[in-house]
Amino acid sequence: MPSNAILEQKKQVVADLAEQIKASASGVVVNYQGITVDNDTALRKALREAGVDYKVYKNSITGRACEEAGYGDMKQYLSGMTAIAVSPEDAVAPAKILKQYADKIESFTLLAGYCDGEVIDAAAVERLATIPSKETLIAQLLACIQSPLTKFVYVLDQVAKKDEQPAEAAEAPAEA
Repeated sequence: MPSNAILEQKKQVVADLAEQIKASASGVVVNYQGITVDNDTALRKALREAGVDYKVYKNSITGRACEEAGYGDMKQYLSGMTAIAVSPEDAVAPAKILKQYADKIESFTLLAGYCDGEVIDAAAVERLATIPSKETLIAQLLACIQSPLTKFVYVLDQVAKKDEQPAEAAEAPAEA
């Protein structure tokens, strides 16, 4: 009887994780071996502040959840001491934060991830980590839009000033 309850609990954990993965913008799987308690605490804090859920599950549970969510190819990356970081909104945040720790800690490695409905390998996760944040991208877009408009307004202003000068010059000799 107790083993049946445990099996039901595991099924529920798999179902919950699968739903979380389905509803997320992206996720990254890492091998967290070799991370110190201090680094792990700082990592979890940074992920939490970015709205990223980071948890350690048994590989079999993560694999089943990924399969249920449509990312069955992730199972090939699940070996050793793995954790998964899932972001409901920001597709770049998990990759960016986890890459910072992978760069600092030799044994902490990015394994794979998913984004836009596809499983991506560690190299793609690293490329994803180099994308600027959403706020930065919006600022860059606005700057690109604003720059030509600013130049256009400046040109119009110069044309208006040029047109005003001859009219003033023509009036000046008439007064004298």
